[in-house]
This record gives sequence, C-alpha cells and structure tokens, in this order.
Amino acid sequence: MMEEVKRQMKLALPLIMANFLIFALQLISIVYVGRANHDKLAGAALAISFANVISLSVLMGLSTALDTLCGQSYGAKQFRMVGLHMQRSMIIVTLVSIPLAFAMAFSGSILILLRQDPAISMAAESYNRWMIPAVFAFGLLQCCVKFLQAQNIVFPIMLCSGATTLLHTLFCWIFTFKLGLGYRGAALSVSVSYWFNLLLLLIYVKASLACKETWTGFSVEAFHGLLDFLKLGVPSTIMYCLQGWQFELLLLFSGLLPNPKLQTSVMSISQNTSALVFMITIGLSAAISTRVSNELGAGNPKAVKLASFTAASIVLAEGFTVGLMLFIGRKIWGQAFTNDSGLVEAAAAMMPWIALSHCIDGFQFVQLGIIKGCGRQKFGAFVCLGSYYIVGIPASIILGFVFHKGVKGLWIGNICAIIVQDMVLLATTFFTDWKKEVGTSMKISHKLLRS
Repeated sequence: MMEEVKRQMKLALPLIMANFLIFALQLISIVYVGRANHDKLAGAALAISFANVISLSVLMGLSTALDTLCGQSYGAKQFRMVGLHMQRSMIIVTLVSIPLAFAMAFSGSILILLRQDPAISMAAESYNRWMIPAVFAFGLLQCCVKFLQAQNIVFPIMLCSGATTLLHTLFCWIFTFKLGLGYRGAALSVSVSYWFNLLLLLIYVKASLACKETWTGFSVEAFHGLLDFLKLGVPSTIMYCLQGWQFELLLLFSGLLPNPKLQTSVMSISQNTSALVFMITIGLSAAISTRVSNELGAGNPKAVKLASFTAASIVLAEGFTVGLMLFIGRKIWGQAFTNDSGLVEAAAAMMPWIALSHCIDGFQFVQLGIIKGCGRQKFGAFVCLGSYYIVGIPASIILGFVFHKGVKGLWIGNICAIIVQDMVLLATTFFTDWKKEVGTSMKISHKLLRS
C-alpha cells in the first residue's frame, strides 16, 4: 500500500500544482475585476459561470474520455493508439467549439431569458466575447493534458502551467490597466494565457523523447473511429456536465434572491474558494483514474483494487485537513476578492459550510475517477443525475427560497447531493468484480484497435 501511495502521489502532486496554477487564471482575472471596478464583479462572475456551464464543461467532459482510452491503451502497451485517441479528441473538441463560441457571443440574451438581472447579464456578455478565443484553446489544451497524464508524464504539465500563470498576471495588468480595457482586459488575458499554455505543451509533445512512441504525427486514421470515440465521449460529457452544471446553477439561483448583486458576489466568492481547494481533489482523482486505467489495460485486477482503496484513504485524510483549514481561516478568504466589509462578512459566514462540503466532496470525486478509469461513464452520469438533480437541486430550492436561507440554503442543498453520491459510489466500488472489469477493458481495447 505504501508503494501505491508513492505512485499516486508522484502523479497527483504535480497535477495538483498544475490545477492550482490553471485555476489561478480565472481567479486572478476575478481579483483584477474586483480591484478595477467593483460594480462589474457580479457580471464577470456570471460570465465565468456561463462559460463553465455552456462551453468549458462540455469540452472538459469530451476530453475525459481520454482518461479511459489513452490510459488503458498505454497500460496495454498499444502506444500508437494513445496518440490516435488524442487526435480524434482534438478533432471533435474543435468542431464542438464552434457552436459553443456562438453561445458565448450572445450569452447576455440567454441570461436575460433565464431571468438574470439585465445589467449584470449584458456585462457578462461583454466579458464572454473576449473569452471566445479561450474556448478553442481550452479543449485542445485538455486533450494534451490527458494525453500526457495517461503516460504518467505530469511534471512538464506543471512547469508549463507555472510559466503560463506568471505571464497571466502580467497580461492582466497590461490589458486591464495599461491598455485601459478594464474588466474586458481580464477576460482577454485568459484567452491569451490558454493559447500560450497550449503552445508550450504542443512543443513538448513534438520535441520530447518521452512521447516518441505515442506521438508519431497527425494521421488520417484519426478521422476513422470518431463514432466509437463519441460512444464514450458523450457519456463522459454528460457525467461531467451534470456535476458541473449543478454547481453553477447555484450561482444562477443566487441571482434570483433578494439583493442579487450581493448574493451573486457572495456565491462567487464561495464557489471560487471551494474550487481553489478542490484542485487538490481533482489532482487525486486524475491520479487514480490514470492508475486504474493503466492497470486495467495491463490486466492487473489486484493492483486496481489496491489503487482504489489507497485513493479513498488519501482523499478522506485530505478532506478533513483542508476542511479544518478553511474553517479556521474563514474570516480571511473574502478579503482576497474585495474590500467591501459587508461582502467579506457574508463570505466568512459561508466558510463553515464550504469546509463541510469539501470534507465529503473529495471522496465522491475520487470514486468518479475510478469510474472514468474503468470506462463506466454511463453509470456515472446516472449517479450524477440522481444525486444532484433529484436530491440536490430540489433541496437547494426549498432551503434557499421556501425557508429563506439564501445562499447558505443553496449550499446546504448541494451538501445533501454529495452525501447521496458518496453512498452510491462507495457501494459500487466495494462490490465491483475487478477481474470482470479487466476482461471488459481488453475487449474494448481490441475493438478500438481494429477500428
């Protein structure tokens, strides 16, 4: 087990750092908006929420199919297939990015139809239009990250993310203040930074000897088997989006509460704080997904079982530790976003609930990482649908609007969904026949190889 801990930490720690650095792009931009023009903070927060719901979550979901395909192909030593899977994913995410870009361009009208404040909605549309180049870069960037991650190449991902974040801070300052673009400059800096990060990773893939067997250049074969890729890519997208959309819906609901500017800003600070520490969980989830897919591809059911148990133990310890830190520092977080004393106080009141949700949220996300490694995204999608939309959303509405608990009620409803999901996924992992999963993995790999 200690050897397995070392393997997972070797994967997870660079990915956690990379996740923090990439997340920092949006966080830094939000901070610059708050410092440059406090009145535009709600618009920028709503814009990022819309971008996550409509565009980035879809592209991320499509790319997570590579957690299964690239990971299992690499474990089975089908190295050329690893590169072909990435190319197929890049083709699909590029095509999907086109309609998503149009949705970003007219996000203000869509948000008004959803009964959001017109002034905030139009500010969000202005922000999103400068984010359109980021949509095309984001999907391709995630394909590269998954491609390298499946091969246990994670340190270059961290280095490229670090270089990007350093430059992003400079970009924000130049575009927001020096060029006088204001909050729109913060959005433009995100687009430039995503493209810069993508370029760095593409250069590494092309030049590195570590990828010489998996990357042999673009091939017309990438256009074959696109439908087979979508059979896993579509459930992956649904699973990821159902989870992400519920989280973002909370921000939309907060805009329907009394005093929407205050409530939306409080929810934005709460979500950004939660997402910041959640980067740790995402790194652990990516590590277990890679370990499970690699070992399934290699035909090692005992190793898969050990990896799953180890990951669950690690994330439970992490959740308790980080949750305690959030609770202790509950009066600090809001000050990073704004100088408004009322907003800082309201954010501090939310921190105990954010700490509680983090303690239990990491466990279900690691279990979903195991699901992705196995290629059981269809089942994961049903679990997310039931827990978040049959339990979580109704609970949030009842607590937030009927019992007038405001943002706190919305968040408690989310905690109810997480508890249900934890229980279902724990039972599923416990009763899984890993020998049968190995056989299923090998059948899928052979089918894709023939296609």
